[in-house]
Amino acid sequence: MNNNHQINIRVRYAETDQMGVVYHGNYAQYLELGRVEWLRNLGVSYKSMEENGIMLPVISLELKYKKSAKYDDLLTIKTRLKKRPAVKIEFDYEIWNGQEELLVQGYTALAFIDMKTNRPTRCPDYILEKLEID
Repeated sequence: MNNNHQINIRVRYAETDQMGVVYHGNYAQYLELGRVEWLRNLGVSYKSMEENGIMLPVISLELKYKKSAKYDDLLTIKTRLKKRPAVKIEFDYEIWNGQEELLVQGYTALAFIDMKTNRPTRCPDYILEKLEID
């Protein structure tokens, strides 16, 4: 299993301001799309994790803006697992436009939370088994 994944999305009008530029707060949603699809590509869904009693809230979010995305741009969201997950899972992201310009660099950390106890727990084995990390 490759620990990198990428998806393409098109900027919708509702995601922009009056100048046709993507509102800065929407980039967190773009990272979520990348992360959810990274997990899905691994064979895991948020829904199945929750059905198995695990929540995955964001505990840290960092964005570095380089250039604005605009209405109707085709964006590539590149998601990379930073290291082997333990109690938290960390991702690095890059968002590129169709002209191959880097727009945003991002980072998130999410904690594995046991829904019964509402306490941190270790990354489930069914995720670790699918990863190729030393």
